[in-house]
Amino acid sequence: MARVPNPSADWGTSQDSGQPFVMAQQLWDSCRKWLMAEERDVEEVVVLVSAGITTPSPPLSANLLAVLLLLGWWKSLGWPAGDTGTPNSPGAAPDQARQYQIPDVVDYPSVLLLLLIVHGVFLPASAQACSLLGEPAFPTLSAERDINIGAIFSIHRNALLKIHNYTTKPEPTTCVSLNLREFKFAQTLIFAIEEINNNTQLLPGISLGYKIYDSCRSIAQTILSGMALMNGYEDTLSETSCSTPPFAHAIVGESTSSPTIGLASVVGPFSLPVISHFATCACLSDRKRFPSFFRTISSDYYQSRALAQLVKHFGWTWVGTVRSRNDYGNNGIAAFEEAAKEEGVCIEYSEAILSSDPQEQFLKTLEVIKKGTARVVLAFIALGDFLPLLKVISQHNITGIQWVGSESWITSQTLAVTKEYSFLSGAVGFAIANAKLMGLQEFLVNVHPDQEPKNKLLKEFWETVFQCSFGNSGSDCCTGLERLAWLQNEYTDISELRIVNKVYTAVYAVAYTLHNVLKDFRSSTNSSKKGQPTPQMVLKYMRDVKFTVKTGEEIFFDESGDPVARYDLVNWQPAEDGHLQFENVGLYDSSLPSEQRLQVNQEHILWAEKMRPAPLALGRLCKKDDLSAVMTVFHVQKEKSVMAQILVTAFLVIWSTGQMKEKTDVY
Repeated sequence: MARVPNPSADWGTSQDSGQPFVMAQQLWDSCRKWLMAEERDVEEVVVLVSAGITTPSPPLSANLLAVLLLLGWWKSLGWPAGDTGTPNSPGAAPDQARQYQIPDVVDYPSVLLLLLIVHGVFLPASAQACSLLGEPAFPTLSAERDINIGAIFSIHRNALLKIHNYTTKPEPTTCVSLNLREFKFAQTLIFAIEEINNNTQLLPGISLGYKIYDSCRSIAQTILSGMALMNGYEDTLSETSCSTPPFAHAIVGESTSSPTIGLASVVGPFSLPVISHFATCACLSDRKRFPSFFRTISSDYYQSRALAQLVKHFGWTWVGTVRSRNDYGNNGIAAFEEAAKEEGVCIEYSEAILSSDPQEQFLKTLEVIKKGTARVVLAFIALGDFLPLLKVISQHNITGIQWVGSESWITSQTLAVTKEYSFLSGAVGFAIANAKLMGLQEFLVNVHPDQEPKNKLLKEFWETVFQCSFGNSGSDCCTGLERLAWLQNEYTDISELRIVNKVYTAVYAVAYTLHNVLKDFRSSTNSSKKGQPTPQMVLKYMRDVKFTVKTGEEIFFDESGDPVARYDLVNWQPAEDGHLQFENVGLYDSSLPSEQRLQVNQEHILWAEKMRPAPLALGRLCKKDDLSAVMTVFHVQKEKSVMAQILVTAFLVIWSTGQMKEKTDVY
């Protein structure tokens, strides 16, 4: 009597064949039991199952079909269904069960592999699921609609560092210290989306939604958020997930360059557009590395050169620099140094810091500034990295420095309203042009936790700005009756909407792109149906998008995904309330001829203590035996006046004879 083969007895153990064979053995065991219970001829069952007449139990239907089709293949090798004979090994099955003779020519390990392949082919896509390793990443603010825009902001300042032992599952990242400026960015994005949804001319019949993630100033969190915006956040992903559009058709963010580089690197190969409002690193203009990256803020390529021209314009040819030790600071200062060399500006020192550095690093940088002879310091640094250094400078009462700032901090209200930082009075730097957004303030002050009672972020925001708690019953208990309109802080202030406007513009860039995509889609198909654009379509159309926002600014991108570089030159001056305020004293426009790009109203500038511009641009030589800097200055200035030529010549004579002291301070 023939029998049904037993994998464990006839085909070896899992140790012999490896893990894939364990799956095959389990599959065969399940179907073997079913065959014995049904007492049917193999050929009969193959035909019935293939025709859908016989319906096995649901968990085994796909597996059974795969096995039976394989049995049919065995039959083609010369195995007659229903054949009876003697068992080919001891341990025959019970007589009442139908049993089958398996030919000796079958290579069982090969059959097992084929079984796995056939099983995979005939298993429904819904069952071929991949389980997500780790915890899914959920948005902090979201509203799903017809088409969704993703966004990533550093809503919290830091992600707590945790030491992983690699023996247990890592805990979810904990983010701390709510950032009001970034929370304002998130609310501005929602404001712009609601404004677009109420516009009957832009994306008619389409409702935009959003998914906003918090990166906590972490590159890892930014990449995780980007992956979630592509794939969603279900626990399991099926084969159909690969053929469906991403959860977001474009991503707005991030606010700093390093996380944005990570984000653009990950989503770029999938042609998902990333459009940043505040990532300025010139490296992001590299189309080979970042084919899907755009931004509404100017590249540091222009800012670095503008700063070099500004320093030279004021005759400050001996300066120190402080930068963020990241992509933003490193690339920005590298471009500045290159441009400064061309302008004849010398750099005494270049310090690099990060907010996560130990206190000793900030004290070291402080000592370098104190001992340096340069009284002009360029701070090409992110606001978060600058704050710890400013605290140290304030504690040591260091004054008399002329600060030159990059756009990251030069219009920071947080610094301007803090009296401890009054030594920044007189600072100059380039800022993104200011703007007015009608209706934004009303929208911002109407944000309330009751709008989404289960949203933890809205409750944290409320507790932060009102210094209360929803969990307490004492005097510091949040009642919900507090009003944001009562407050004057970085969130409610709308006098400085420079970067906020770039968030607003980024949303409109995506909206106009989607509008053009859907318009052409309907025209080409002669259909009014709503279509879902692919990332490739959105990317293609975004390269050519051109529109004008309510502020009157015309927006378009060059071949690198950059807008035209335009900056306001701002100067920090005391206000009547004792705080500092920003006064526009000039501009820089990269679209103008080179000699007209920098325009300065010097008579309106208030300088730092004991500082002044050097009208003849006489500066300390980079090296004692190197006269190239002064000769460059002489070449530039020689046409201005005869007196300038006389003074420069006298300077060279005095220096060459060694009569000028080594420590002479010249600005």
